[in-house]
Amino acid sequence: MIKFIEKIQKHVISRRSFLGMSAGAIAAVSLTGCGLTKVTTKQAEELAKAEGQWLTAACWHNCGGRCLNKAYVVDGVVVRQKTDDTHPDTPDYIQQRGCARGRSQRHQVFGVDRIKYPMKRKHWEPGGGKKELRGKDEWVRISWDEALDTVAGEVKRIREKYGNNAILVTGGSEMPRTLGLYGGHSTHWGTTSWGTWRWGPDKFGMEDGFVEHSINDRLDLRNSELVVIWGGNPAWSAGGSPMYNYLQAKKAGTKFIIIDPIYTDTSETLEAQWVPIHPGTDHAMALGMAYTLITEDNPTLNPLIDWDFLNRCTIGFDAAHVPAGADPRENLKDYILGTFDGVPKTPEWAAEICGVNPEVIRDIARKIGKTKRVALFTAWAAARTNNSDSWPQMFMSLGAMTGHMGQPGRMTGVSCHFASGNGGPYLVKPGGNGLPAIKNPVTDRINDNEMWETILTGKYTAGYNKKKDINIQLIYHGYNAVLQTRSAMNKGIEAHRKVEFVVSHSHFLTTNSKYADIILPATTEWEREGGFSYGNREMLIYYTRITQPLFEAKHDQWMAIEIGKRLGLKAEDIYPISERQQVFNQLAGATVIKEDGSGMEKLVTITADDIAAMGVTGKPQQGRITLQEFKKKGIYQVERKPGDKYGYIAYEKFRQNPEANKLETESGKLEIHCKGLADLIKNYGFTEVRPIPTYNPAIEGYEDTFKDWDNKVKGEYPLQVINPHYFRRSHSIFDNIPQLREVYPNPIFLSSKDAKERGIKSGDTVLVKSRHGKVLRTASVTERLMPGVVGLPHGAWAEIDEKTGIDKAGADNILTGPIATGQGTAGWNTCIAEVEKYSGEALIPDVKWPQRII
Repeated sequence: MIKFIEKIQKHVISRRSFLGMSAGAIAAVSLTGCGLTKVTTKQAEELAKAEGQWLTAACWHNCGGRCLNKAYVVDGVVVRQKTDDTHPDTPDYIQQRGCARGRSQRHQVFGVDRIKYPMKRKHWEPGGGKKELRGKDEWVRISWDEALDTVAGEVKRIREKYGNNAILVTGGSEMPRTLGLYGGHSTHWGTTSWGTWRWGPDKFGMEDGFVEHSINDRLDLRNSELVVIWGGNPAWSAGGSPMYNYLQAKKAGTKFIIIDPIYTDTSETLEAQWVPIHPGTDHAMALGMAYTLITEDNPTLNPLIDWDFLNRCTIGFDAAHVPAGADPRENLKDYILGTFDGVPKTPEWAAEICGVNPEVIRDIARKIGKTKRVALFTAWAAARTNNSDSWPQMFMSLGAMTGHMGQPGRMTGVSCHFASGNGGPYLVKPGGNGLPAIKNPVTDRINDNEMWETILTGKYTAGYNKKKDINIQLIYHGYNAVLQTRSAMNKGIEAHRKVEFVVSHSHFLTTNSKYADIILPATTEWEREGGFSYGNREMLIYYTRITQPLFEAKHDQWMAIEIGKRLGLKAEDIYPISERQQVFNQLAGATVIKEDGSGMEKLVTITADDIAAMGVTGKPQQGRITLQEFKKKGIYQVERKPGDKYGYIAYEKFRQNPEANKLETESGKLEIHCKGLADLIKNYGFTEVRPIPTYNPAIEGYEDTFKDWDNKVKGEYPLQVINPHYFRRSHSIFDNIPQLREVYPNPIFLSSKDAKERGIKSGDTVLVKSRHGKVLRTASVTERLMPGVVGLPHGAWAEIDEKTGIDKAGADNILTGPIATGQGTAGWNTCIAEVEKYSGEALIPDVKWPQRII
C-alpha cells in the first residue's frame, strides 16, 4: 500500500493555510502528532484511488437511527463513507441505512476544529483566578502532565477545603469511577428526552418506550387500520429505519392522524390528517375525546368503549372500580363528566385550551372508538412539558377505554427514537463489558432544572418539604453537553463563572468547554478499540477502530486512570479490565434469538486463535456467526418475515388473563387511579398530582401566554416556543460541520399569520425574547406551523454577544428557565416568548461563521 501519510507529513502548514485548503485536500489531511500536514489536489486524488479497506465505523450519536456506517480507510485516512449494503433491501429485511449526519462523521472526526492538545484558560489560577473571563478568555497550550497535575490538584484541594460533595460530575466521562474511589461526588438527575414518560409510567403500568415497550412490533403495525400519533416526527428525529416502518403500514392501507403544532415531513409523507394543537395541551384534547366516548357510547347500538377490557384490566375508571380504601369520587369518569367539580370536560372545554375544533375532537374520538384495529402512539415531545406528569396516565386511559391494547393491530404506547413503530425486546444484543461497579459514597443528587441555581444559591430540593445546603465549587464535564442541553443556560453560564474550577473532556470547543478552565482532548469512537451499537430490536452493529488517536487526544479511561494515580489510587482499582478486554467481553457475551424463538443463544463463534490475536483472556465458543465475519460485515441482523417466531404483541398475555399475568403495579392492573404515581410525584418535592389524570396547566405553557385568560388578552410573551429535532444535528452534536450548516441553516420557523402581524418576512433577522433570555435567528415563514407557535430547532451551540447578552446562534435553552415540576421534568416544550424584527445588524449565514479553532 502506498504510504501517503509518510509523504505528506513533510508538508507542514500554518493554521491560516490549513483553513484555506479545498474540501478535497482536507479529506486527505493527516492529523498526526501535534502538527497539521497538507497534500496537493493531485496527491488527494491519488489517495482517493489508493487501495484501502472498508471498516465499520461507529455512528454512536444519540439519534433514533444508530445505523450501519462504513468507512473506506487508506493509511488511516477516511476517503469516503457508505451505509448498509450487506444484503438486498426488502420491506421485511430492511437495510440499516444512515443519514446525512452519520455520513458527515469523517468531517467531524477529522475536523480542523478538533481540540488538539490540553488547554488552560490564560487567567485561571487555583481558586478560579478571573472567573468572570470564563467563556471569553484566551487559551494556553499545556502538556498532559501539567493538565493532569492541575486537575488532580484541584480535585484534592477542593475536596479537602469543602468536602467531596463540592465536586459536581455532570456525567459522560469515566471520572465517576475515579472519584467514587476518592470519596465520591455530587450528581445530577432529570428526565431529559423522556419528559414525564421517564419514571411515572412504571407506577400505572405502561412503559417508557426506550428500555421497555408497550407497542407491538413493526410487522404487526401493518395490521393497524388507523394510526394516531401525538407529537411524533420520525422523518426528522428518528433517522434510519423507523420511518420505513410507517411507510409499510401506509402501503398496507393504514390511515394516519397526526396531532402536532407542525405539519411535519412525517405528516406529508404518510398523507396524514394533520391536527394542529397548542403545545402542552394534548391532555386537554384527550379529555375532550374521552367525554365524547363516554356520552356517545351505547354497548348495543354504538359501542365506543371496551367495557370488558376496562373492567377486567384496569382500576379507577369509575366509582365502582376504584382501589379499596380510595375516595370513590376520585375516578376518571366522574372527573370527565364534571360530576363533582361542575366542569364537564367537553370538546368545547378542551377546544378553548388546545385550539382543536370541537367537531374534530369528536370525529377523532369516534374514529378511534369505531375502528377495530387502532394504534395510539405518542412520542416523548408532548411530555417534555412542565406539569405534564398526568399526561402519560391519561394517554394510557384513552387506550384502555377503547381497548386498543394486547391484540394484533391494536396498541397504545410510546413510539419514538429507534423503537418508532417497532416495539418489543431485543432479538440480538451485546454482552456486558465485565467492569465491576464502583459505588459513589456521596448521595447528593440535584435535579437538572435546579442545577445551576443550586450552584448560585447553595440549596436544592432533596424531597417533599426538604431543602438541603450544598456548596458546589468544581464542575467536572465528561463527554456530554450539559451546559448546552439543560434548562436555563444563562443561569448555567453564571454558575460556571462562580465556582472555583471547571474541567471539560472534549472533542471540540463545545459550550461546556468554552466556559471551562481546563480542556482535555478526548478520542472519538473512531479512534478507540471498538464497540457496539444497537438501534432497532433486530440488529447489532460491531464497529472497530478507524484511525489512531489524532494529535494528543486520549481515551477518557486513560484520563481517569492518570488523574487517579495522582490522587493516590491504583490503576487496577479504577479499571481492572483493559479497553480491549471490555470489547471482547461484550463480543463473547452477545446473544441472539434462537431460530424457533424459544430463547437466546450465543451470537459469535470465537476460536483460540481469535483470542490470541486480540491479546485477551477468554474461552472459545460456538455461535451463530464467526468473529471474522461479524467484523467484516459489521452487523448482524435477524431476518424478519410475516408469521415468524419473533413478533411482539404488547400486553397480549395480560389482556388474555390479567390475574395470571399481573403487571408490576400495586394492583397488578393498569391503574387509571394510581396512588403510587401521586406519591412518587409528591416525594420529589416540586409539585403534586391527583391519583387520576387531571389536566394541570403547564407553567409557561399556553395559558400563560395570556395576561387575561377569561377575556383572551395576550400578555408580554404571547407565543409558544417548541424545539424540533433538526437534521443538522443529533441533539447538539454535528453543529460544527460546515456542509450540514450549509444545507440546514437553522432558522426560526414562524407561521405566516404571526409573521404578518409583526412585519416579518423570510430571511429577516429576528429577536426572540423570553423572560429568561434572548436569541437571534433568521426567520423562515411557513404555512406548516400553527399560529401562536414558533419552532426553534434544538441544539445550536451558543454564541453569546457579551455586550448585549444576546445569543446569535439560537440556542434553545437560552430561552428556558429553571422550572422544576413533578418528576423533575425537562419541560423544554413549555417556553413562552415574543418575536420581533431585529433593528441591529443582520445575521450572516451560520456556514460563514468562523469555526472554533484553537
